[in-house]
Amino acid sequence: MDSGLKSKYERLLEILKGYGSVAVAFSSGVDSTFLLHAAKEALGEKAVALTASSSFVPKREVLEAREFCEKIGVKHLVADVDVLAIDGVSENPKDRCYLCKKALFKGFLDTAEREGLSAVAEGSNVDDEGDYRPGMKAIAELGVKSPLREAGLKKQEIRDLSKEFDLPTWNKPSFACLASRIPYGEVITNDKLRMVEEAEEYLLNKGFKQFRVRVHGSGAPLARIELLPEDMDRAMSLSVREEINDKLHGMGLAYVALDLKGYRTGSLNEVLK
Repeated sequence: MDSGLKSKYERLLEILKGYGSVAVAFSSGVDSTFLLHAAKEALGEKAVALTASSSFVPKREVLEAREFCEKIGVKHLVADVDVLAIDGVSENPKDRCYLCKKALFKGFLDTAEREGLSAVAEGSNVDDEGDYRPGMKAIAELGVKSPLREAGLKKQEIRDLSKEFDLPTWNKPSFACLASRIPYGEVITNDKLRMVEEAEEYLLNKGFKQFRVRVHGSGAPLARIELLPEDMDRAMSLSVREEINDKLHGMGLAYVALDLKGYRTGSLNEVLK
């Protein structure tokens, strides 16, 4: 292991040990899986995983979270949350993530207190500081810990360490909640979230790895697909193009378009800059 990475990982373990006990907000993504692995190493049975099951999270992710916790022997608590019932969230304002995170992490803090755990930790890393992320304000206000950022870990470093520790997520595509596929100001509905989840699950099963399906409009919604540049030619071949269009149309999406700029995180934040 690179000496710099080793030093950062050791620092992470020191931070986690300093909590005494911890509840890790666990989504089964790259960052939270790595954080949970480290928490288990640092604190053993005093590390617990908390997962919110909601319409903002694909069912596949919740299942993967459960399987990972069983594999490493970590207590796993899953809370069913009606996120669209959180005041203001379904209207999808620019601070939607703040409203949602504030409510979710209040629930996590309550659970941690009931379980006798001294801290709640989440998996944001140093690279997350460079984008518009109102949810981080909620985390700071509530006193939720961000040990990966505190240890100075970047996304690629987390992937490198995850590979070193043989974690299944070391090369897992980046993920964000399904609500991030709907433009600010457009009402979020369970139907739209279902369309996004089904469309992205279909593309994943077709062999595409890193992508987003953004849904625009309501009455006759449009799917704007973001793919990696190297995947565009494949998607535009006649047979694949027609299959994608037909499949997504059958899910309730009236129009299907390929974004020529390709995949990038936070593309819906571009209108805010």
